[in-house]
Amino acid sequence: MPNSNRPEHARDPVDADKVCRRRALDLLARREHSRSELQLKLLARAFVPVLVEETLDALQADGLLDEGRFIDSFIRSRIGKGQGPTRIQAVLQQRGIDRHRVQTWLRDSDFDWSSLAAGVREKRFGPGPPESFEERARQTKYLQYRGFEIEQIKAALELAAESD
Repeated sequence: MPNSNRPEHARDPVDADKVCRRRALDLLARREHSRSELQLKLLARAFVPVLVEETLDALQADGLLDEGRFIDSFIRSRIGKGQGPTRIQAVLQQRGIDRHRVQTWLRDSDFDWSSLAAGVREKRFGPGPPESFEERARQTKYLQYRGFEIEQIKAALELAAESD
């Protein structure tokens, strides 16, 4: 009777590379992953580190694992959720993406972060500008939490004042 507590790939080491690749592809089919994320998930499934590295290298060579595509997909998703560049960069760094690579993408994109900040501010607080110093501080703090830089926040607050 086979030991059911052992991982599937540990029962038949000859097919471990196929099982590892299949698990990685299953994860990639759901959404894009960074190499670091995929590595952690495969290691958590008790695959041998050398096998995981070989699998990830092969997936990258085949174009199935692409950090650039992951970064692009992730950033677009977070923009859709109303998050600013500072927060997006922090989360990507937590997911193992090089800070310089993210900064390059954010710098090279011609995305209007100030307009996004204005939209996020308006959705949360309404179209009118803040009427007191305390309210302005509250809105500023909220936009900072969402990951917007101070220049983007100032522009969002000025847009609200101009539209009033």
